[in-house]
Amino acid sequence: MYLELLAASSSVNVNISGLRSPSTSVLIIVVLTLLAVAPSVLMLMTAFPRVFIVLALTRNAMGTQTVPPNQVLAGLALILSLFIMAPVISNINHVAIQPYEHGTISATQAIDNGEVPLKEWMLKQTKQQELDMFASYSHEDASKPASLPMTTVIPAFVLSEIESAFLIGFMIFIPFMIIDLVVSAVMMSMGMYMLPPTLISLPFKILLFVLVDGWTLVVHSLLISFNH
Repeated sequence: MYLELLAASSSVNVNISGLRSPSTSVLIIVVLTLLAVAPSVLMLMTAFPRVFIVLALTRNAMGTQTVPPNQVLAGLALILSLFIMAPVISNINHVAIQPYEHGTISATQAIDNGEVPLKEWMLKQTKQQELDMFASYSHEDASKPASLPMTTVIPAFVLSEIESAFLIGFMIFIPFMIIDLVVSAVMMSMGMYMLPPTLISLPFKILLFVLVDGWTLVVHSLLISFNH
C-alpha cells in the first residue's frame, strides 16, 4: 500500500512558472489584493500628494480652516489625479492588464510591463537631487534612472512631490498675505485693536478668490506643473 502511494505521488508535477489564462477566482484574489494596497499606491505613486497638499494650502491661505471639508478636497484631489494619470493608466492597461487577462503573458511579466510606464512618469516628476540621494544610499547608478528599482524611485518621487506642492502653495499664499497686511494696517490706523484683523480680511479674501475664479486657476497651475 505504501509503495502504491509513493508511486502515485511521484507522478504529480507542480507548475509554478507563472499564471496564464487566469480563472475567475484568481482574478478575484488579484482585485482584493489591489484594493488592499490601493491607498498606499494612491498616496505614493500618483499625482495625489501634490494635488491634495496644494488644495489644502489654498484653503489655509484663505483662512477657512474647515471649508471646503477634507472629504471634498480628497474627492477633488482623487478626480484630478485620475485625470492626470489617465494616459499612464491607459498605457498600463494596454501593455500589462489586457495581455494578462488574455493569457498571453504571466503575472510576473504583467507586473514588469506595467511598472515601465508608471516609473517613466514618476521619473519625469522626480528631481535629480532627491534621486541622487537615494541612489547613493542604495549604492546604485543614478545616471541611468530607468534601471533604478521602484524602492529607490518611490521615496525620491514623494519628496519631490512634497517640495513642488509647497512651492506652489507659497505662490498662492502671497496675495492672501498682502490682503491681511493691508487690512491690519488700516485697522491699526483706525485704532481698532480689539477686533481680529483676520475676521475683517476673510470676506475680502473670499471675494477676491471668487472674482478671479481661484479654484480654476489653482487646478490650471497644477495641470501645468505636471506637464513641464
